[in-house]
Amino acid sequence: MTAQDKPKVFGYLPNEAPPFGQMVLLGFQHILTMFPATVLVALLVGFDVGTVLAVSGLATVTALLLSRFFLGKFIPLYYGSSFSYISATIALTHAEFGVYAGDAVRLAQVGIVATGIANMLVGWLITRIGKDALDTVLPPVITGSVALVIGFTLGGAAVNMAQANWAVSTITFLITVVLSVYLQGAGFLGLLPILLGATAGYLIAIPFGLVDFKPVMDAPWFQIPRFTFPNFASPRAWESVAAIAIIAIATIPESTAHLYQISLYVDKLADDLGKERYHLSQFIGFNLILDGLGDFINGMFGGVAGTNYGENNSLMAITRNYSGPVLVTAGVIAILLGFIGKLAALVHSVPVAVTGGLAVYLFGVVGMQGIALIQSEKVNLFDPKQLSIGALIGIVALGGQIIGNGYIDIKIPGVFPDGLPCIATGAVAGITLNSIFLLVPPEKFGVVTRDNLNL
Repeated sequence: MTAQDKPKVFGYLPNEAPPFGQMVLLGFQHILTMFPATVLVALLVGFDVGTVLAVSGLATVTALLLSRFFLGKFIPLYYGSSFSYISATIALTHAEFGVYAGDAVRLAQVGIVATGIANMLVGWLITRIGKDALDTVLPPVITGSVALVIGFTLGGAAVNMAQANWAVSTITFLITVVLSVYLQGAGFLGLLPILLGATAGYLIAIPFGLVDFKPVMDAPWFQIPRFTFPNFASPRAWESVAAIAIIAIATIPESTAHLYQISLYVDKLADDLGKERYHLSQFIGFNLILDGLGDFINGMFGGVAGTNYGENNSLMAITRNYSGPVLVTAGVIAILLGFIGKLAALVHSVPVAVTGGLAVYLFGVVGMQGIALIQSEKVNLFDPKQLSIGALIGIVALGGQIIGNGYIDIKIPGVFPDGLPCIATGAVAGITLNSIFLLVPPEKFGVVTRDNLNL
């Protein structure tokens, strides 16, 4: 194939920026992607939605600008609410769905700040001991398997939203998939399948009576979010730290997996464009510091505990748009959403069935990216050692989701009152099993590792 015969590759690497008008549209597409999960967590745990949106945008912009300043390149990740912290946070806020929890929010913020500090300390430690040491403790079979179960355990949430109206969600899904598949290489339009699919689904939902414009009309143009500071003086402050900060066990492997995923896809685009690779995976320690900083910012100003978002990673993998400036724009839009009542209400008016159709695609791609990571790192799945680690993570996490609605039925009062979170438990179980193999190598017993496929 000659150079003239090669198909044109279209996409944006992290340090590249599209024209301003396109950047706003692409940023808004990121908002549509993060909005359902970010707002749902806020409603579940009793936090103010406007505050959560604004602070998530602030955390994202801060992390992006710091990565550009210190590394010379953007780490293209969006920081939103994490489902992993829901149970621990509700145990402190005793929230009713959609009802602001008042002073209990300030108590939970103490634990969220502690989570951020824990993540930053782990990230700093990794920058000292190096990425190779982390890869020994968190090899690709663990990070890939964690990414896989993160995506697939969200399947219940996606289907729950989709069944609000199967016709609308199915049409939204199909339109979005068709656009993402057939608009590849079609220039700027090829970067907008989620936005176009959501718009089409929104319009289709109107004759079904699923769109309510009254909240948009009633919403004020300007509103002030409920920014609050953590109550460090509370006698229950250490309880909050113990209940929430320990969940970092789940989000550290999750954040690691997300960075490895995005690094893989960014470098593939760089190869296709004939440009220099970014090698973002080498910055895993710094990425965890940024992840912790995001939680610290959330905890200080009234946002929920979070992580970088696999859904937005999926969007970037689908569209091949990894532009850091676009994500900065998305963060700014999220901040504005917290202050502009009508804009927030308009996005909130997107029917659940439409977001469900999008979620089926995006959550599924999160899981498939985990498989891509395992595949790209040539993990030997003919080796019982590797198989056992992946199997343990998958079964514990998925099994806990299926029978325990996200929890293993081992309750620890004051820390895990509803049981052990299944993803965190699966990740810790996999890390523990891998540690046993490191301490007692099978090779010492004369075991010869089975050959892998010649990939």
